[in-house]
Amino acid sequence: MKKISPGFSILCALSFACVLTPALSHKASAQLLTGGNSAAGLWPSLEANNEANPVEDPGPLFSAPYGKNHFFGDWWGAQPWLLDHGIHILADVHEELAGNFRGGMRQGVTNAGQVGVELDVDWGKLTDLDLLKGFWSHMMVVNGHGQNLSTRFIGDSIGGVQQIYGARGNVVAHLVYLYGEHAFLNNHVDISAGWIPVGSFFAASPLFCMYMNVAMCGNPAPNKYTEGNRDWPSGNLGAVARVMPTNNTYIMAGLFAVSPHAFNGGISGWAWAQDGLGKFSTPVEIGWLPSFGRNHLVGHYKAGYSYDNSKYKDLYEDINGNPWVQTGEPARYHAGRASAWIQADQMLVRNGDGPTNGLIALGGYMWTDGKTTAMAHHLWGGMLETGKPWGRPNDSIGVMYQWLQMSRTVALQQEASIIAGQDFQSNQWGQVWGVQSHENIYEVFYNAHVANGLTLQPDFQYINRPGGTTTFHDAAVMALQFNVVL
Repeated sequence: MKKISPGFSILCALSFACVLTPALSHKASAQLLTGGNSAAGLWPSLEANNEANPVEDPGPLFSAPYGKNHFFGDWWGAQPWLLDHGIHILADVHEELAGNFRGGMRQGVTNAGQVGVELDVDWGKLTDLDLLKGFWSHMMVVNGHGQNLSTRFIGDSIGGVQQIYGARGNVVAHLVYLYGEHAFLNNHVDISAGWIPVGSFFAASPLFCMYMNVAMCGNPAPNKYTEGNRDWPSGNLGAVARVMPTNNTYIMAGLFAVSPHAFNGGISGWAWAQDGLGKFSTPVEIGWLPSFGRNHLVGHYKAGYSYDNSKYKDLYEDINGNPWVQTGEPARYHAGRASAWIQADQMLVRNGDGPTNGLIALGGYMWTDGKTTAMAHHLWGGMLETGKPWGRPNDSIGVMYQWLQMSRTVALQQEASIIAGQDFQSNQWGQVWGVQSHENIYEVFYNAHVANGLTLQPDFQYINRPGGTTTFHDAAVMALQFNVVL
């Protein structure tokens, strides 16, 4: 019998204990997201997923979705004063302890965490000037730490089992976004401009980070790994315009400078004046936000397309159509890269107030041009439910399945590398351990509300074909997520 490591035994005990905490749970006020993921950085996706976005008075939709449900209450009277003056501050601590008790390269346990601080300012309220009425600024900085279980122990750079794994650069404060926003015509036209994570507006949902796996959290792969559509914690210089012809329909378009660097804005996120910013990506998205029946069963249905006019290297062919890993000739370049997506979520049963308080089905599909991108297809589907039916209205439970298909072009490159006796080339997802085809991810979680602003989430993930190869066959992971809104 294989010996279980002490670290993993502790992890399992903690995960089991956190679902037995109803006696510790305080009665909490209604919140936008029942249950919890990291609250930091949700503002852009909330903005893109709520009808008639009330920019002038965001109420529960501002960047701290828990409203006044903070671990330290109203900060001894400071928070109400700040809110009255248009200053919204959120501080969030997020930790993820995870271990693979079966499969992968070898067994192990790691922790990855983040401290995030967000500042949103209503300049009209702060200055009491009519000229600035409806103008906001949004800023988010994070500090990441820890180790990546998937790349260190599982052999998987595609579907990381931790949302957060230290990829914020070796700086105290990594800038995620900093942009201004102004609404016009009773919020039917909304303009944002500055340093913006493209994926936090386009193909976004605040539901995605209720799941731990990073292939879904924040923004679905493959777009967020491409230079023209970076997602949190990376940004691009650009602007987004959203027009709402009605209160439940919108069309949104953006124009972003494409960064050819591995770290947009440098590893700190503050170096906006990087070289090579002469190309642009242009994402467009349409959405329908219906509400059905007397119980107002809300849904979000959207489709989008993005085009990046940069030139990118073919993953397989050289200038003569042969494998460049074998010939040593320069790779062929393609002008432009396209991607598209369609996604939906729909509440089926309502359990209380709020846009997420009920049984919700969600699913979607994303495609990217596989000649220059190592992943071509991503299909997902899942369910979320709040805990009201079993007397825990602030808890939540969820399941998710993901299918991630790598491109045929990158597989040809890897097969050519074997014939040439060369090491595998890394790609947008990082290290490669074999010829890549597809990966299947199964996830189930239970998020327990322990105290105001504090949640614990046991999470189980089964990874079939880690890294999209048969090299390590599978991995089974138990994790415990800790999140506290200070």
